[in-house]
Amino acid sequence: MDFKDYYKILGVDRSATQEEIKRTFRKLARECHPDHAASEGKEAAESRFKEINEAYEVLGDAEKRRKYDSLGAEWKAQSGARAQGWQAGEEFFGSRAAGTGPGGYEYHFGGTGFSDFFEQFFGGAGARGFAGGPDSRFRGTPFSDAEHGARRGNDIESEIVVTFEEALHGSVRSISLRRLDPHSGAELTETVRVRLPAGVREGQRIRVAGKGAPGPAGAGDLFLRVCFERHPDFRVEDNNLVCDLELAPWEAVLGCSVEIPTLEGKARVRVKAGTQGGSSLRLRGRGLPLGKGRRGDLLARVRIRVPQKLSAEEKALWERLAAETSFSARED
Repeated sequence: MDFKDYYKILGVDRSATQEEIKRTFRKLARECHPDHAASEGKEAAESRFKEINEAYEVLGDAEKRRKYDSLGAEWKAQSGARAQGWQAGEEFFGSRAAGTGPGGYEYHFGGTGFSDFFEQFFGGAGARGFAGGPDSRFRGTPFSDAEHGARRGNDIESEIVVTFEEALHGSVRSISLRRLDPHSGAELTETVRVRLPAGVREGQRIRVAGKGAPGPAGAGDLFLRVCFERHPDFRVEDNNLVCDLELAPWEAVLGCSVEIPTLEGKARVRVKAGTQGGSSLRLRGRGLPLGKGRRGDLLARVRIRVPQKLSAEEKALWERLAAETSFSARED
């Protein structure tokens, strides 16, 4: 398994601020988004976009970034420590050892949108619940069948990246599940079809019955925890989608008509004269599903941008406006 240099993937310094990381991600994501790629380059664009998404999933989250930074050159040693931590029933970086169950099996996934490296360290595959369902905890030493009778195998859990379009319309995904026995070297790989229902929410767990670890009384279940794909234009607040609407000062003062992105393509909205920064324009029914055919809204949140460089003529115009206007930003 190769180390993923997320800073290199995004092209930012390790000292970059969270705002710089966010800004760089949005720029790269727009450039590499499959919807914007030419037909002959879509496959490469999709691969690059997934890589950028994974990097931002870690570096864009302050806590995950801190954990990632703590790996450093010792990441291989810490990987081994994590696996040992599972065998002792301990926590490592706040989550269970990636896909390693008490029987010694390791689980690796394909088609979830995350690499093996991400799953290893940031909440990916993990065997949970010894023969008692997903909410029970592994106790370190399995009970024997003679003591408690035959039991189901462990449930296992991983994350799956879901696009906003999939959340809106639903989809069926093919996930590859590879089970490795580190003692015998035996490997079993199967493809599991997973139905993502329309209206799925971030953090929701999708249950795939009977695809967990094997046991005397049958296999446990596979749980896939939904993680929304980071989008260059949208973020989620409840069931609403939020995008930034950047306006020049004169557009906010005088009003204008502008296009904003939606999940169904561009939409034109009217900006009223005197629109304030931080206010929102609401497009009803353009957000994520609420159920029963209803949807949340799309909020275009206004950000007023000012020019950074002025010609002599432009500066003179702004100075004239400042001298003649009766407006004061610090008075009601």
